[in-house]
Amino acid sequence: MTRRIIVACVLLVMVSLGSAAALTSPPGLLSFLDKVMGGGSGVSRIGKDLAFGSNGQTLDVWRPVGPVVKRPVVIFWYGGGWYKGNRRAYGFAARAFAKAGFVVVVPDYRKVPQIRFPAMLQDGADAVKWTRDHIGEFGGDPAQIVLSGHSAGAYTVAMLTLDQRWLKAVGVDPRIVKAAAPLCGPYDFYPWTSDSARDAFKGAADPAMTQPITFARADAPPMLLVTGTADTTVRPRNAIHLAARLKTLGGRVELINYPNQTHEGVVMALSVPFRGRSPALADSVAFFNRSLAAR
Repeated sequence: MTRRIIVACVLLVMVSLGSAAALTSPPGLLSFLDKVMGGGSGVSRIGKDLAFGSNGQTLDVWRPVGPVVKRPVVIFWYGGGWYKGNRRAYGFAARAFAKAGFVVVVPDYRKVPQIRFPAMLQDGADAVKWTRDHIGEFGGDPAQIVLSGHSAGAYTVAMLTLDQRWLKAVGVDPRIVKAAAPLCGPYDFYPWTSDSARDAFKGAADPAMTQPITFARADAPPMLLVTGTADTTVRPRNAIHLAARLKTLGGRVELINYPNQTHEGVVMALSVPFRGRSPALADSVAFFNRSLAAR
């Protein structure tokens, strides 16, 4: 059965079941398709709606099925322009990293217009703190934490990796981050040209302090910056500029700019239905494994 026929059949089933909410969320639909097409085999969501921080946020934890052994941990933040998105729609990303052998944490975070910068980073730091304190209960190794995320989530990854203020503010040693692989993130995007960025960062006293590239440093954890040449939402120059700055400073960084890949296409490639679009998952996993082994 071809992929097109499978997708059509799944859509018909969802319509018949009245799954309108999933149909209005492209990531949610993709996550459903991923599960139906085999993404859910061999992994389990072992923690659901777990509270963290002091702002009512929750997270999920995924891991491979089988014996509980100490495994490296990926924290994954989803995108959505800082004003939309939820962790339930990104089960496909969690399953992908879990099947690769990681315990995976997917946190939610507060959105615009209820919040503005730096609340999303404070929520991100709280998620790292929770992971440090509790991931051992789920078979994860708090000494092997790596970060990934897409778009606005990649922004959180880059800031927590480079700007040490946020983790220090919640009592976490920034060296807890052993590597980071953000996907299609904004790292050098001032002046703000999109409504979502203007809304998210309105009122920032010093715009430079909102930019990950400001905090590039030689002693930062190793970073893999992933983008696509056809990304017109977050231009590839963001990753290119940050990679160049890190290299100039002597930092450990790798840059991958997939030919003809769009903003959405890069993250979709984490799912089973679109795994063939690019090796984003394989490249990220290989980078994490190299970085952890090098420690």
